[in-house]
Amino acid sequence: MKQPAIRPLPLRAFNQLAPTSYTGHLHALLDDWQAVRQATLALIQALDTEDLNLQSMAEASPGKWHLAHTTWFFETFLLANYQLDYQWYEPAYCELFNSYYNEIGEQYARARRHLLSRPRVSEVLAYRKHVDAAVPDLLRQLAGTNRDAQALESCLRLLVLGLNHEQQHQELLITDLQHALSHNPLAPAICAPLPPQPDSGALNWIAMPSGVARIGGPTDQRFCFDNETPVHRHLLHNDYALSSRPINNAEYLEFINAGGYDQHQHWHSDGWAWCQKHAQGAPLYWRQRQRQWHHFTLAGELPLDLQAPVTHLNWYEASAYATWRGYRLPTETEWEHAAQALPVEQGQFAETGAWQPCMPGQTGSESVLRGMFGHVWEWTSSPYIPYPGYRQPKGAIGEYNGKFMANQYVLKGGSCASPQSHLRSSYRNFFYPQDRWQFTGLRLARDI
Repeated sequence: MKQPAIRPLPLRAFNQLAPTSYTGHLHALLDDWQAVRQATLALIQALDTEDLNLQSMAEASPGKWHLAHTTWFFETFLLANYQLDYQWYEPAYCELFNSYYNEIGEQYARARRHLLSRPRVSEVLAYRKHVDAAVPDLLRQLAGTNRDAQALESCLRLLVLGLNHEQQHQELLITDLQHALSHNPLAPAICAPLPPQPDSGALNWIAMPSGVARIGGPTDQRFCFDNETPVHRHLLHNDYALSSRPINNAEYLEFINAGGYDQHQHWHSDGWAWCQKHAQGAPLYWRQRQRQWHHFTLAGELPLDLQAPVTHLNWYEASAYATWRGYRLPTETEWEHAAQALPVEQGQFAETGAWQPCMPGQTGSESVLRGMFGHVWEWTSSPYIPYPGYRQPKGAIGEYNGKFMANQYVLKGGSCASPQSHLRSSYRNFFYPQDRWQFTGLRLARDI
């Protein structure tokens, strides 16, 4: 078994610089460009060509498509817009690797991406190599001509957006692959298993005060996505408390053993309908073997580690568990308010190459929130809707976030498959309530 080796990416220039200073840090941004692009390639070191062609459901994509789409983004928004007389690498790629940008043009149907045996993986890697050389050349060209200063600034903004976009697809590549491999009776492993988790420690309550919270993207003008803006004030009417850590497998197993999946009173109506329609009785990837629970992971099928964070829950399951316990999910404002002063670095991220969540270690203090970043995405009770004063950007880039602000819920904090430099307290991930192939778990909340 090959072991992935991902270059660690601490909080680097592309997310630490204010957009107004991008031009003065061109060399640092080019270093970051190379690091992010190489990190994507590192993810596939443990994979074979056959792995990269798998698509197990309409919501997922083959690894090969992720490699090509992230390259298409830079070709479409940088090279084709800013390089004079640019010749498309392959004009058909404009449709094949366009995800959902209607303003750009037609898109090949997402559910049919598994039919794309061509271009071959080798051809996609050649496409990446072409764009990897062309983008730095374009930026150096623009930097060498004073008349192109405005074009360089605009181009660098798109570069930073594209780097963050690629980091999102790095996580999707991992989680989409796990879903595909889970259908294989061989239970393939592409990384090493984690050692057994130590005792999770008691589930304590960390009190947080009511009052006016400032919510939204970094106030020092560093990069954030448009859906994190504008910074605004939100009134927290009541004091509240969050559980000191995410819920673990042992605690969720109590819900299963108590008949939680058979008792409608814990579930929202849509959740109960989902549960009944699909005959659900456990999180995704849990399997019973000789009356013992096992868990399919990217390290293969393993005995269920009771101390690890429960993961691969959808919003319905997370909410039903919280109701069964007599509590609730936090709102996204409560979660962000509680996390704003916490360091992102103290978490488990994609750079470990483990891609199985571990429980954050005990700190010796009962008054500390553990594992707010990395480990598992934490469902909130908040629908994914625009913040007060939000304005969707014009043009194709405006399709990135705004048009999805309906019928989805916000998740916070990142996971074991998220790059560390990609996260911040204001980050808003979002999925439909039935989705559970991401590393999604939960933390409890209650009023005080």
